[in-house]
Formats: sequence, structure tokens, C-alpha cells
Amino acid sequence: MDLIDFPSRSREKTIQDLREFSRKLVRELGFMRTSLAGSDLAPSAVHAIIEIGLQPGIQARDLAAMLRLDKSNTSRQVAKLEAGGLLARETDAGDARSSKLYLTDAGNALRARIDQFATDQVSHALRRLSPADQESLIRFLSLYADALSKENPNVTPASAAGAIEDQIHQGYLPGCIGDIASLHARYYAQASGFGVYFERKVATELSDFAECLPAAGKSMWLYVDGGRTLASVVIDGDAAARQAHLRWFIVDESLRGMGVGRALLARAMAFVDTQYDETYLWTFKGLDAARHLYEAAGFTLTHASEGRQWGSVVVEQRFSRPRPR
Repeated sequence: MDLIDFPSRSREKTIQDLREFSRKLVRELGFMRTSLAGSDLAPSAVHAIIEIGLQPGIQARDLAAMLRLDKSNTSRQVAKLEAGGLLARETDAGDARSSKLYLTDAGNALRARIDQFATDQVSHALRRLSPADQESLIRFLSLYADALSKENPNVTPASAAGAIEDQIHQGYLPGCIGDIASLHARYYAQASGFGVYFERKVATELSDFAECLPAAGKSMWLYVDGGRTLASVVIDGDAAARQAHLRWFIVDESLRGMGVGRALLARAMAFVDTQYDETYLWTFKGLDAARHLYEAAGFTLTHASEGRQWGSVVVEQRFSRPRPR
């Protein structure tokens, strides 16, 4: 009989499955609960107890980096643990401004209970797997955890920022219109229920814009990987009004949290600030991740109204950003 090579799963399907497995792990391990591991502590406090127990004398700034917490959040957690008699601080002999963190006897006793709770939880789960599957699980979880550890959502390392900049292209590239229209169509179908009307509008208007390039006061920036456009932003300027329209800002789901959106917006804002007094954009209510990026770049909400022309009823929002003085 014929041997058939089945197609490999798509990148989108792999991401979707991994996200679902991760959510299930979070639920089953109890991270959604107000307390964790049989203690009365929140998950971040439990992890702080574990890490301080593993590294007695660790400094608060190093603990913050390890737990992916900001300094203020870490300070609050340390203060609560200290007030609860679980943690003690000692002034660092080499730096009087810094403190070393240690568990007290009560903290070590709690850590032992947490360790036993976690050990029992994992042990019961492993009984359902064969020895070979256990080995595979350890290997692949190690690879996955290592890959995740290279991404900190609170910090964009200089090397990562440089890699992103290397993949940003200014101007039109063959195939980018289809890629950008596809990104918009898939995202807004899921987020807002938009259909063919919206996809056709994006493709048509973007094509008309690209045909005008190069043009003074207008440009587009593309994040390209493997020959495909995975993120974009466009500036469509009106020199007479000294006003710029930010359009077609989209980032593929696989890149979100990596700093690609921020890098594209930074390029676009540097461009407009040399020649325009104001930049504006239109978006839809409920797209919180994009709104966070807009506000971080200096945009503020100036207008909102209901729109019905997209195939479903949405609230359209206009954001505006004056040129920084």
C-alpha cells in the first residue's frame, strides 16, 4: 500500500494547544486559587518562600528578577512574609543599602510542608504515566521551560531588541498586503466577529496606499520572518493639515509579548515627530492589549461611538497623540 506523509500541524494550532495545556496546568496545580500548596499564602508568596529557601541570603532585586515581579510588588511580598514571621533580613556586609533574605524557623517549616504538598501532587500524577513517558515528559518540559525563560514580559533584553530591529523592514515588500489582510481578518473574526467585508476593505485600502509608495510623509514598517509579514504599522500623513493617520497596526499572536509591537510603534512615532503636529488612529473598544501599547506611546482616547458597518455592532474609538514638546 502507499505511504502517505500527513501534513504537520500548523504553527497556529501548536500555539493554541500549548496555551490550552498551560492553562490546564495552572488550574490543576492550583495557581488560580487565593492560596496555594496547602498554605494561606498567595502563589507569588509561596514561590518567594521556595526560592529564598533554595538560595538563603538572596537579595530582593534578584528575587524580583527570578519571580518576574516588579520591585514594588516584591517589596510588598517580602514585607508581608517578614511581618508573618516567615522571613528575616540581614544587612549585606558589602553594601549597607542592600539586605539579604533568609527564612526563619517558621518559614523553613512552612517550606517543608509546601515541598511535601507539591511532591505528593506530582507523585500521584506520575503514577498514571509509564517510565518511558515520564522520561519524555521531563525532557520536553525542560526544553519548553528553557525556551520560556528566555522571554521576560517585563523586560526586553538588549539582544532581543536588536534581533527585532534586524527583522523590521521599512516600505512595501511583495506579499505583505496579503499577509497583513490575513492577520487582520483572522484576528478580528475572533475578536469582533468581522467577516469578508472587513477583510476586503483592509486588502483594498492597503493596496491603494502601497501603490503610492514611496511618498513624502507616508511609510509602512513590516516585521518579517521567513519571508512572511507577521506584524505591521502604517503612517498615512496629510502634510497640509500636519496630521498623521496611524493605520493597519497588527501583530501575529505568536509574537505578542516579545516587544515587536513596541518596536514598530517606536519607528512610526519617530517618523511622525519629525513632520507632524498630531497623530491619530481608530480602533475598537475591548482590544486592551493594543490600547495599552497606544497609551504607552502617548495616545489618549478622544472619541467613541457605535459602528454598525463591520458586520457586527462595535464601539469605535479614536485615539490622538500630539507631538511631544
